[in-house]
Amino acid sequence: MKILLDMNLSPAWVPLLVEAGFDAVHWIDVGAVDALDTELFGWARSQNAIVFTHDLDFGTLLALTNAESPSVFQIRTHDVSPNVLGLRAIVLLRRFERELSDGALIVADELRERVRLLPLAR
Repeated sequence: MKILLDMNLSPAWVPLLVEAGFDAVHWIDVGAVDALDTELFGWARSQNAIVFTHDLDFGTLLALTNAESPSVFQIRTHDVSPNVLGLRAIVLLRRFERELSDGALIVADELRERVRLLPLAR
């Protein structure tokens, strides 16, 4: 599974995810720091990558555009560091691999997760 980490997450996520067997890249290594969310989405679509973010706007963007891709894995916690959420994120990415490969928005916090299949207007 290829994962694109959004600018609002630390590049320290990349080695953690790579070590867990994912193909991970941080946006800072592939795109402009001031790029619009739509540009990041376009890159993720073209690379068949999942967007991993802390940005609440990504769910809204998926809903407003009735998009079928890219899948988004969104964490909603105060501390988004890999040393706090790394294991949980890896477990959830593996658990929902099929949904993410088919098109989904996964929203997770420390205790719960919610899965919505794309397009969100279904």
